[in-house]
Amino acid sequence: MFQTILIIALILFATAIGIVLYRIIKGPTMPDRVVALDVIGVNLISVAAVVSIVLNTRAFLEVILIVGILAFISTIAFSKFIERGVIIERKRDR
Repeated sequence: MFQTILIIALILFATAIGIVLYRIIKGPTMPDRVVALDVIGVNLISVAAVVSIVLNTRAFLEVILIVGILAFISTIAFSKFIERGVIIERKRDR
């Protein structure tokens, strides 16, 4: 019964990722696309956690941490790019 619930959860996460991919492609504005990318990151973390439970292993815990860090950094970088037009500002004293 527990395995069935986990498989259903994986199917729902995959469906959510598919819906969000549509938002990335057809999103009306860039902030909508950035939020959709962040939602995909959160869903990938959830998928890795459920797969780790299904396979009864701890090997995916590092994957969860890496995907979380990458999702956070990419969200910050995209939002800075939308706001200022550049990601890394360089101040030159010439």
